[in-house]
Amino acid sequence: MEELWRGPSAVHSPTPLHPSSIQTHRRRLLLPATAPLHSSSMLRLSASFSLLYPPSLSPSVSHPRPRRLRALVVAASASPSARSLRLLEWGKVCRAVASFAGTAHGREATEKQLWGVESVSYERSWKLLRETEAAVRLLGSSGGALDFSGLDTVAVESAINCVSGGSVIKGQEAMAVVSLMLFVESLQVTIKAAMKQDEDSYNLLLPLTETILDAVVSKSLVKSIQDVIDDDGSVKDTASPELRRYRDQVQALESRLCQLMDKLIRNADNEASLSEVSIVNGRCCIKITGDKSSSFDGLLLSSGSDAGSMIEPIVAVPLNDELQGARALVVRAELEALSKLTDKILLELDNIQILMQETVTLDKVTARARYSIAYDGTLPDLYLPNIEHGIVNAAKDEPASTTSSAQLTKRPWKLFIPNAYHPLLLQQHQENLRRTKKDVASATAEIRRRRIYGQDITEEDQLASELDFMKIRVSELERNHPIPVDFMIAEETTVLVITGPNTGGKTISLKTVGLASLMAKIGLYILASEPVKIPWFDAVYADIGDEQSLTQSLSTFSGHLKQIGAIRAQSTSQSLVLLDEVGAGTNPLEGAALGMSLLESFAEAGSFLTLATTHHGELKTLKYSNDSFENACVEFDEENLKPTFRILWGIPGRSNAINIAERLGLPLDIIESSRQLLGTAGAEINALIMDMEKFKQEYHEQLQQAQHYLMQSKELHNDLEVAQKSIVDHSTAQRKRKSRVVSEYAVMARSIIHKKFQQYRESAVAQRVLEEEKAAEKAKSEGAKSPEPSSTSALKKTQNTNSITVAEANGKIIDEDGGIPEVGDLVYVPKLKNQATVVKIDSSKNEVQVQAGMMKLKLKLKDVKVQKQKTSR
Repeated sequence: MEELWRGPSAVHSPTPLHPSSIQTHRRRLLLPATAPLHSSSMLRLSASFSLLYPPSLSPSVSHPRPRRLRALVVAASASPSARSLRLLEWGKVCRAVASFAGTAHGREATEKQLWGVESVSYERSWKLLRETEAAVRLLGSSGGALDFSGLDTVAVESAINCVSGGSVIKGQEAMAVVSLMLFVESLQVTIKAAMKQDEDSYNLLLPLTETILDAVVSKSLVKSIQDVIDDDGSVKDTASPELRRYRDQVQALESRLCQLMDKLIRNADNEASLSEVSIVNGRCCIKITGDKSSSFDGLLLSSGSDAGSMIEPIVAVPLNDELQGARALVVRAELEALSKLTDKILLELDNIQILMQETVTLDKVTARARYSIAYDGTLPDLYLPNIEHGIVNAAKDEPASTTSSAQLTKRPWKLFIPNAYHPLLLQQHQENLRRTKKDVASATAEIRRRRIYGQDITEEDQLASELDFMKIRVSELERNHPIPVDFMIAEETTVLVITGPNTGGKTISLKTVGLASLMAKIGLYILASEPVKIPWFDAVYADIGDEQSLTQSLSTFSGHLKQIGAIRAQSTSQSLVLLDEVGAGTNPLEGAALGMSLLESFAEAGSFLTLATTHHGELKTLKYSNDSFENACVEFDEENLKPTFRILWGIPGRSNAINIAERLGLPLDIIESSRQLLGTAGAEINALIMDMEKFKQEYHEQLQQAQHYLMQSKELHNDLEVAQKSIVDHSTAQRKRKSRVVSEYAVMARSIIHKKFQQYRESAVAQRVLEEEKAAEKAKSEGAKSPEPSSTSALKKTQNTNSITVAEANGKIIDEDGGIPEVGDLVYVPKLKNQATVVKIDSSKNEVQVQAGMMKLKLKLKDVKVQKQKTSR
């Protein structure tokens, strides 16, 4: 069915027809000129005709975005700063950082931003570092939420251009818009969760994510697109009733054509020929190879000795015509559904553009953060230098740094970068190590697979030997890790002179400082250990390598002078200047004199910081004639005759040529002659420098040992604090546990006592009631046997009167009518035959709580009688 994309005039190699393939490709046929169109679709027909063609031929398909960065670099390559970026290989760093972006637009935007490092202000640099720090924090809390690799920003941009230009959107472009909106919605949830962790996270993430949090995601548009477009970008059958009906009609016609062709082929009785069903321009035909004769009539579409003959049977022509018309109706229905969807997208076009822009911006920041994390970078303390009377101060308007200055060493440093790595060397090493480990894993899996299938694996097997070699290679790479260098430049130093042998690491050291300065300026972490303090440079100028130019008739020396002259003219008091092999390429005496003058010029009224490498011994004495100069040298291992790539600070480099020649076996008479020509003064200087190197090494060894002991003492102190805290916590927990146990036992004891007392009280009351009942029954039985005489009744009345009199004498009177007592009243409890004080009254339950001595009782109101104080006259 792929021939349907080529146009009606082309005939291509046919493919065998299968019913499933007919159904799969039923939507790819051309729209005939006679097919009617709905009025709403005719407006976009000319712009949407690309729906009927493949991406390679569609007139409205977006072509790959042009690369503007190359033109940008070429246009600016004439300036000294641009040449310096090229010498420092800044372009490779830009490409490495951009590779961490997840989208095509993100990669392009990242690389473009990094190339604009020259025009970045200090405030902008500080803001970029804060953005990178926020992205690092966000990746640490939810790294998977910042994976932009699933977004097709090219398709989203094509959709925006298509809708804004009045064309009908394609299905895949619509689904790309849906993916973007769903991604932003999920990202908003993740960012809000990260901001709720603490106040610091909120303040850090808000400037970076405020715009994308305010972006509006239209859920109704997402649902509308998903209702019409399938995941693969095709229009769903449910998009409209007409589309479903037309596709059912196409499927039925295809089935009838398939049955007809199958019947014709089975009825063919020519065994000398081979027949199969093929598609030519969307029409079902029969391809006959071998004997060209056929048992059915048809239209001969093509004929060839090798390819065979293409015949459209006469009986199939009406069905093919009807199928073409049905397919045209399907295309028209799809176009109408996409047209309605385009109108809905047009209403949300501004929001989609904002989502696209903010997503690319966040992808750009995330790329910087991922690069910084991948190579274990450190957030630098970037400060703005202010030159006043030779003292470096932070600018008054400098924002608060994210790295505490208390973490730095007590000595004031102009530049402090411990264990700094060259980013390209570290990247190359990690890529080689990762690639070799991957090869080892693949070879191991292949050997395991062969063993599973019973193939013999011996030591002589080539794959096994290659595996052993790769394992050795991995061990070598892990052992030969790039060696970092320490840069600790004092505040008063303006010019640093590094000496040492060739291939000792002088040039790499210069490039490392230059790239670190550019990375901090553009918002990247520096590949070094904490803490890092680095000034903000308005420009980084470098003269490294061979500037020889045959086209401009420039020698090596002339090329260097031209570049240095341009640097001297454009450098400011906030610039970084890197000079490699200053004064080289000419007479050593004149070169040394010229080099001394250049460096003194830069120190007096030139750049903020100048780093230079040289072989001239005269430049080593500048330290002793100018306090703004500092010496350093690269260390050389004379026993193994190779550099160690370490920098020794405060020590000028010494000549190793004669000693190396002696160790390499040069005749002794030549060695002695060269030493005599060098003179005793040179030998004494070398001996002095050797002693200085020895003392320096001993100092560093003792310093490392002291730092080791200090670290151990800190660890022991921390362990003691942890143990002390654990003991205190344990004792507190024990006290709380004992107190809790005592409280529990006290509650249990009170409960038991209360139950016992309740039981005792209930038994006493029951016993007293029983005795009263027995006494009453006894009195009743006695009264029935012998009735009391009237005199006895009179006697009892007299006794009662006497009792009331006694009660009145005690100041109390019993209210026989009772009533509702109040808290504090005295009541008489008949069951106890005692008085009690009212403590609490519960009117809802008609209960009263009284206290008689040590006992507290709950009784009904009817079981108590109120006693009132008798008023004394």
